[in-house]
Amino acid sequence: MQFVPKAIPEIQPEIIPVKESPPPELVTFDVSGMKCPGCAKAVERQLMQHSGVISACVNLAVEVATVECQPGAVDAEALAKKLTDNGFPSQSRLGGNQREAEAAIIERRRQEIRQQINQLSIALILIILSGLGHILGTKAPILSNIWFHWGLATLALLLPGRPIIVDGCRSLWRNAPNMNTLVALGAVTAYTASNAALLFPKMGWECFFDEPVMLLGFILLGKTLEQQARRRAASALQALIALQPATARLVDFKLPILNLGLEELPLNSTSELYNPQYIEIPADSVRVGEWLQVLPGEKIPVDGEVCEGKTTVDESMLTGESMPVLKQPGDTVAAGTINKSGAVVMRATRTGQETTVAQMVALVQAAQTRKAPIQNLADTVAGYFVYGVMAISVLTFLFWYFAGTHIWHSVLLGHGAMDMGHGAMNMGIGNQLPMIHYQSSLLLSLKLAIAVLVIACPCALGLATPTAILVGSGIGAERGLLIRGGDVLERVHQLDTVVFDKTGTLTTGNLTLTDYLPIFVNYDLDLNSDINVGNKQDACSTISTMSTISTIDDVYGNRQNACSTIDSKLLQIAAAVERGACHPIAAAILRESQKQALPLLPAEDFYTEPGFGVSALVDGRRVFAGNAEWMSQQGVAVAAELLESLAGKTAVYVASEGVLLGVIGLKDTLRPDAKATVDRLREMGLRVMMLTGDTTSAAAATAQQLGLTATDVLAEVRPEGKAIAIASLQAQGCKVAVVGDGINDAPALAQADVGIGLHCGTDVAVETAQIVLMRNALMDVVESIDLGRATFNKIRQNLFWAFAYNTLGIPVAAGILLPATGILLSPAAAGAFMAFSSVSVVTNSLFLRRGFRP
Repeated sequence: MQFVPKAIPEIQPEIIPVKESPPPELVTFDVSGMKCPGCAKAVERQLMQHSGVISACVNLAVEVATVECQPGAVDAEALAKKLTDNGFPSQSRLGGNQREAEAAIIERRRQEIRQQINQLSIALILIILSGLGHILGTKAPILSNIWFHWGLATLALLLPGRPIIVDGCRSLWRNAPNMNTLVALGAVTAYTASNAALLFPKMGWECFFDEPVMLLGFILLGKTLEQQARRRAASALQALIALQPATARLVDFKLPILNLGLEELPLNSTSELYNPQYIEIPADSVRVGEWLQVLPGEKIPVDGEVCEGKTTVDESMLTGESMPVLKQPGDTVAAGTINKSGAVVMRATRTGQETTVAQMVALVQAAQTRKAPIQNLADTVAGYFVYGVMAISVLTFLFWYFAGTHIWHSVLLGHGAMDMGHGAMNMGIGNQLPMIHYQSSLLLSLKLAIAVLVIACPCALGLATPTAILVGSGIGAERGLLIRGGDVLERVHQLDTVVFDKTGTLTTGNLTLTDYLPIFVNYDLDLNSDINVGNKQDACSTISTMSTISTIDDVYGNRQNACSTIDSKLLQIAAAVERGACHPIAAAILRESQKQALPLLPAEDFYTEPGFGVSALVDGRRVFAGNAEWMSQQGVAVAAELLESLAGKTAVYVASEGVLLGVIGLKDTLRPDAKATVDRLREMGLRVMMLTGDTTSAAAATAQQLGLTATDVLAEVRPEGKAIAIASLQAQGCKVAVVGDGINDAPALAQADVGIGLHCGTDVAVETAQIVLMRNALMDVVESIDLGRATFNKIRQNLFWAFAYNTLGIPVAAGILLPATGILLSPAAAGAFMAFSSVSVVTNSLFLRRGFRP
């Protein structure tokens, strides 16, 4: 058999374009009508049932729901209508005037508080009248009359208690019972049983019309105090929202440049700076590039740049810095800050939702809707809490009616000294209030069942985490510390290692040139023509030329060496190449070149290799500038003696066509608060490390100033290697925070358990970080970790109290102490405990401010 070879056609792989899925859309809703975690859970469930919704998160404390959905798949208005129809009036924050919508929400909440206060006032009057009937007794026959107390109970249910009863019944009908359902069941049951005793006195039951009166009064008192406390907790965010100015003064962009000598003008000045032709427009309508006038005492309407005038600006509301900051032409100003002393004309650079204050508001609002993982247990319990309590109440009634009163006959004796109630009523001679010596087993069982219903407090569970986050994020916003959510707080509490980037974070990032070392000097220095590199020499053979080192005086920049011409040419070449880079080193070289008034050489075809260096075509020849490893990759030898001579400094080598032309030495200075920050973090029990792409010698010099050991320094790490270095620490079991400010820090910030970004850094670093420091102060790292730890401790305290209260309170209300001690918790007393349990959680969260006073 003969095998005939067949040519197999070459198969060209078909490249199928991969369509990147667009990021999910976030829609925020203001949701009212939520009374407890059960309501929040019901809202989440309704949102998740809608097609196109990926996830939903509801915050009970701020009454906000955040929905993550597929782009274009969800009609926000239809979703809001669905929630409204199901008993939770909602409004989407998409579209429309955000300022007006926010004002409407604030006004609605004020009306709710006023309505609650009115209801509470009526309830307190009814409680006082009911109490006087017990205190005065036969001295005031009208007040002690049973029909009078029936009237008080009826009014309590029809007036202040009506919203609670209606909402509770509706929630039960929608299969989403809440706290109001429990209160309504308890109050209506007590009222019904008392009516039966009143209408059928032969049954021998007691009347306790004062129970629903006091129960509803205590509940309303607790809800009012809780609402006020929640309002105080949200005050910082409201203050931040109020920073956004409503109007701006638009002036003609052709306003003549005024020669003011950068002097501040008095308010009554007749200068055109104070009296230009202007139009007042809404701040939301300002467009980028327009010119605006800002007078003393006015708020800066948008982010921008000062074009004319000189003033001081109060930025304390954004950064927490109390001292006003001098602003001159060319300086940036932020929306919401206050112009203190002089009139200025500014050019808008960021408007609307892009301004700094708008981004801060959005970030704080987002942070308040993100839950801490520790809250998951509370949410799970809250989902079944009301059903569980109703079941326990039924079991309590059945146990005491069929078994308990038969086992312990003594519990049916009259109200002992340990009865934590306020007496009962019966039909006696003259319709007065006689002593009760025996109770009906039915009524005792009913009272205990009602007490179980009203003592249970799902609100304490639901408010434990969000109120602490609300207060903590508010404190942070006031101090320029923006924490992105409860999950971040939990990770902050677990931290044991803090890793700092060096350049721009631990140091100022403003490098200064300290040394010039021209190496290859035997060539034509006329850089208007081609760079002459005809005599290629190894740097090792020309190391003797290092005697031509030129030193820059830090103050005057005076030359102290005869070879300044060589230095200038070397600096010119380096500046031409670094012009295409965005790095503190490039900025320092360009700044020195401009300082010496050196003309920039023509350059093109720029290329940057992150962590190594840059290259460009200068006068038609490829020039490389970067570290020693970058030189090695280009086949350029660097002498060991040269490396040693620049120990402790950042060295930028310049080479072309395989020849080392020279090296420039730079040095960075530590931030003034760097050493104190490192020391403070160590006192807090944290390991402090430094991560840098700089040379080992430069890193060691900085580490020595900070008191860091060699094991705490990771040097010569490329940007992509930084994330790997952080992952390596995490693999060792470390919980790592990374502090950075640059684009090359973004991978490490994303990899870290907690990324802390300086707002003065790049937008990429800020977007990646979980904590953003608005001030350019390194000590804020310490304060942010302190705040995170304190806030998380409050969350744990609140959750402990909420679980402990319900775990202990429900059994006591069910009568567990009654046989042994005679302690009987009346429904009214149980309602008082329930009301103040949620108040205590919110109040405990507010105590967080005591540790972070301005």
